[in-house]
Amino acid sequence: MKRNLLLKSLAFALIFSFSFSTGLFSDDKKAVDTKPAEGKVLMMATTTSTDNTGLLDYLKPYFEKETGIEWRWVAVGTGKALQMGQNCDVDVLLVHDPEAEAKFMKGGFGKNRTQIMYNDFVIVGPESDPANVKGKNVKKAMKAIMDSKAVFTSRGDKSGTHMLEQRLWKDAAKSVPEKETWYMSTGQGMIDTIKIAAEKNGYTITDRGTFIKYEASLKGKKGLVILVEGDKKLFNQYSAIEVNPKKCNKAKNDLAKIYIKWLKSKKTQKLIADFKLEGKQLFTPNAK
Repeated sequence: MKRNLLLKSLAFALIFSFSFSTGLFSDDKKAVDTKPAEGKVLMMATTTSTDNTGLLDYLKPYFEKETGIEWRWVAVGTGKALQMGQNCDVDVLLVHDPEAEAKFMKGGFGKNRTQIMYNDFVIVGPESDPANVKGKNVKKAMKAIMDSKAVFTSRGDKSGTHMLEQRLWKDAAKSVPEKETWYMSTGQGMIDTIKIAAEKNGYTITDRGTFIKYEASLKGKKGLVILVEGDKKLFNQYSAIEVNPKKCNKAKNDLAKIYIKWLKSKKTQKLIADFKLEGKQLFTPNAK
């Protein structure tokens, strides 16, 4: 009897240890997948907007059915995603910071950067618009927020959105107002940063797709609204990058190639175009 109990305990411990070691965690500490891998597994690091909007969950069953490859991902800011690629933690990236991506490619860490889709950034704030930014171009809007000392929430996490925001501040005011009391660095993802701005009756910059998701979560209640949009500086390109196997010899480059080819296909591009929330298109495909 004691021998049987001991064997059962050891078996349980081994199963628990294996399950935990194969688990992956997103930036909000929630488990993405803890099932043991069966067959080929593609690992991706991506920006939070592709995950928060539900796009990846929507595409996942199509990809896995057509290719037989299990697709797992970790959703973080673009800066951290690129770092994961550089550290050889993943096989492929789906990110949205062209300047940081160019440095990544120049360093030899990535190959075959491919445009997949785009949306745009918007400046959102309270409907009352205390800084009077509605209808202004981006440069004038950022200057108006600064002059009025209205609360502005920044992700502060080196994400693609955060890096764009920093460039816009430098364009409007020569420097980022990080030491000002009205400027709040949240260190959080996009949805949480929008919510904090709403609580503070302040402003923030977000990609349109995540803002549509935020709007849907309000279920008719009042929240932040889009005040500045349409400026060419707010264009938001998403691209896929293979992690270079010459830098990371364990990177599954064969699977990364299949994945990017699948993303570029006419069928998948149509799936991306058809992905909508409350009748609103979140991303526009533009693979070449």
